[in-house]
Amino acid sequence: MTEPLLDVRDLVVRYGPVTAVDHVSFALEAGETLALDGPSGCGKSSTALAVLLLRRPDGGEVRFEGRELTGLTERELRPLRPRMQPVLQDPYGSLSPRHRIRDAVAEPLKVQGRWNADDGPARVAELLERVGLDPAYGDRRPHELSGGQCQRAGIARALACEPRLLVLDEPVSALDASVRAGVLNLLADLQDELGLGYLFICHDRAVVRHFADRVVELREGRVTSEWRPRSPGAALR
Repeated sequence: MTEPLLDVRDLVVRYGPVTAVDHVSFALEAGETLALDGPSGCGKSSTALAVLLLRRPDGGEVRFEGRELTGLTERELRPLRPRMQPVLQDPYGSLSPRHRIRDAVAEPLKVQGRWNADDGPARVAELLERVGLDPAYGDRRPHELSGGQCQRAGIARALACEPRLLVLDEPVSALDASVRAGVLNLLADLQDELGLGYLFICHDRAVVRHFADRVVELREGRVTSEWRPRSPGAALR
């Protein structure tokens, strides 16, 4: 049997005396969407931060592609980070208001040393087209785009370094219903095309039922149940 793409074992996150994540375990396969569902304050976002090692867990293991990450130094993590990318809730706040969209999408390539001045602009245009944006939008700044367009640009940015896992932290909760469906359909199409694994943080049960393959319920930092929707992975067309 092959290793899961992501394997979280007995994860613990504490903030002082408060235990936000209390021995949470789950596994995620490539090409699968696993949703973390639960009320506000149940530990969903703290789990996401710990999975990405943006907040070091206080206990447990995070295994990605068979490799345990929590014991690695930041220098050792650096080459792995492009393969685990976040898409955040606030489509405007996740992009710098000072940068044009094309620069925001190009930034991960430059940080990772993958930028080539000869073909880099074409790569950015390709990424924008892949998420349903006209490459001409690359000349605009975030305030000149709608919320849905900004979220698409954020997804293009996350795809720039060819990740295997996207951690989607409430990626559509700030969007209206019609725009939300378009972004979820885009994510479903990208998953089919690229075989991405999605860790999907969401508190909207209707969205979870349509979009997730499996659901892990959290309450007060603990897993209370795991279930499969009746129509897993269905896009909202």
